[in-house]
Amino acid sequence: MFIAIFSFVLVLSVVVLVHEFGHFLAARKAGVPVYEFSVGFPFSPRVATLFRHRETEFTLRLLPLGGFVSFSSETDEHAKKLFAASRTSRALIMSAGSLFNVIFAFLLFVPAFMIGESMSLSNAVVASIQTIWSVISETIRLFINIFSGSTGVENLSGPVGITVLAGQAASGGWMDLLLFTGFLSLSLGIMNMIPFPGLDGGQLFILLIEALRNKPMCVRTHQIVNLAGIVLFIMLSLFVTWHDITKLIS
Repeated sequence: MFIAIFSFVLVLSVVVLVHEFGHFLAARKAGVPVYEFSVGFPFSPRVATLFRHRETEFTLRLLPLGGFVSFSSETDEHAKKLFAASRTSRALIMSAGSLFNVIFAFLLFVPAFMIGESMSLSNAVVASIQTIWSVISETIRLFINIFSGSTGVENLSGPVGITVLAGQAASGGWMDLLLFTGFLSLSLGIMNMIPFPGLDGGQLFILLIEALRNKPMCVRTHQIVNLAGIVLFIMLSLFVTWHDITKLIS
């Protein structure tokens, strides 16, 4: 069980940090300040400030799970500089995290196929692209079926289910863990592009609405929509986790 939990924390933290690094680089490129890049769960207390580069503090949180970037500060509480950026810049910032997850998955799949299946570099590249496309297609189909009512959310895995899979991958050796990390990175990238409030895809959907209205949405509305999305997402996560536990018990 310890190996499963450790593998889950390690793998999830890596793929989340890759995702957040994408947001970070895109924001820097667009001239939008990032005030904090943190390793650890967002709502846990700050343990230490590791170092500072320009306006960004690189910090460590109490719960070493995942990470986040913050566009808010004491002098810019509502991330006004982010919302003042052009729609194109904001769209690139919001989509960069998922793009980095896909690229990271590709970079993991290629050596995994070369070493694990003795493929040549060219064949491993082709197999990696095919795998990525297949996972994206199947994931989109799954969520379409869920939202249409054709499939239930029991087909999703929460933290408990992912922990079990991480443990199985770790016990199978480094190649299995490498592939699992790639699949999890890919899944995280795809999931974040779903047009659901609180996710990157939800932010992109709001940008689309702003473009159609030719009028920016007020920061307060953004906050309310994101908060509602986060609450719904937590409720869904709890339900999926409960379902994972019942499957393990049965």
